[in-house]
Amino acid sequence: MLSVLRNRTYRHLFAAQVIALVGTGLATVALGLLAYDIAGADAGSVLGTALAIKMTAYVVIAPAIGAVADRLPRRALLVGSDLTRAGVALCLPFVDQVWQVYVLIFLLQSASAAFTPTFQAVVPDVLPAERDYTQALSLSRLAYDLESLFSPALAAALLSLITYNWLFLGTVAGFLASATLVLSAVLPKPLTASAPRGDGVYAKATAGTRLFFATPQLRALLVLNLAVAAASAMVTVNTVVYVRDQLARGAADVSLALGAYGAGSMVVALLLPRVLDRASDRTVMLSGALLLTVVFAGLGAVTAVGSWPALLLTWAAFGAACSMVLTPTGRLIRRSAPPEERTQAFAAQFSLSHSCWLLTYPLAGWLGAAAGLQAAVIALGAIALTAGLLALRLWPARVRTPDEHEHTGLYDDHPHLADAVRVGSGWRHSHSRLADGLHAHP
Repeated sequence: MLSVLRNRTYRHLFAAQVIALVGTGLATVALGLLAYDIAGADAGSVLGTALAIKMTAYVVIAPAIGAVADRLPRRALLVGSDLTRAGVALCLPFVDQVWQVYVLIFLLQSASAAFTPTFQAVVPDVLPAERDYTQALSLSRLAYDLESLFSPALAAALLSLITYNWLFLGTVAGFLASATLVLSAVLPKPLTASAPRGDGVYAKATAGTRLFFATPQLRALLVLNLAVAAASAMVTVNTVVYVRDQLARGAADVSLALGAYGAGSMVVALLLPRVLDRASDRTVMLSGALLLTVVFAGLGAVTAVGSWPALLLTWAAFGAACSMVLTPTGRLIRRSAPPEERTQAFAAQFSLSHSCWLLTYPLAGWLGAAAGLQAAVIALGAIALTAGLLALRLWPARVRTPDEHEHTGLYDDHPHLADAVRVGSGWRHSHSRLADGLHAHP
């Protein structure tokens, strides 16, 4: 898996991603302490609102950036996003009002909504070989899981020496280091977008979403995102309730439970490159989604009985199943979207997946608090089951046969015509029909 790091450009991009993730993790810890300083007992409400603002920024800003990304140099967009995040993080230690926290969080997460889809769209161009790209996806999954374990531990160690405000400086340093690494990388030029002349900003902003709704496997990905969001919301929101309230264990055990979730995800991320050499994305992702429903059933039993070892196993199984769905997602989008529309497609995935979390996070919290954990398990498990079965129906098992067709009105060296043959006033070639600006929707 580490062989892809021999590619200098990818090595620098991956290092930028890891360092920025650690900086973000430090900011998460510091933000909780800052909220407590400002709001006291209402800190939970402040953080809940900040989380909603974060998700809203992701849902709204990512498609807007996708609409104009083809007009901006990739490196400038990535570096500008990092510098914006660094500037916002530098301001956070000086706020003393709740509304200031909300404004800065919106700016910070808007910059992240610009950075992440652009970064995801660059990697397939840097690593065109599918095997290399699959390994990169697994490394990225590992980076997210390790960050969730490492950043809180690092923050705890630093807080024994410094006050929490200094953690924001660590965040600033992380984003500045990320920008420096991106600047040092030579990024491939993106292909020219193929949207017909006259398409406005709104049409481009919604192009990725329209691609998702027009393509069977991407429609399935939409509901797979919902299944994963149901499981991750249950873990993220209610772990502390299970550990501290139901099982009456110490605060340190909250980290152990979250670590079990991360460990399950990491194990699958390590195994998937070899598995995907033999199994299709469809098989792995749908199996993961259906496994989530089994784990929810097990969680119902754990909730009734109240067993600490069983909870750890359940959280690890949740992490494994979510990783089965999430890790191959980039491969699926790369195969389903033409190269010149990848940024819009990744922006749509970023926005739509966070729309699911925007729904399931408050649902997990409200149901757990108002009706009990068992009610939350049943409701979110039903969502996961429905989403898994719907994805199975939406994603056809049979690969569609290549469709022979002609293109007219494209310039002769257009990248889509690389394997086409000149026929009269147009070009003829054959491939599985794509739902983009060049093809009628199937």
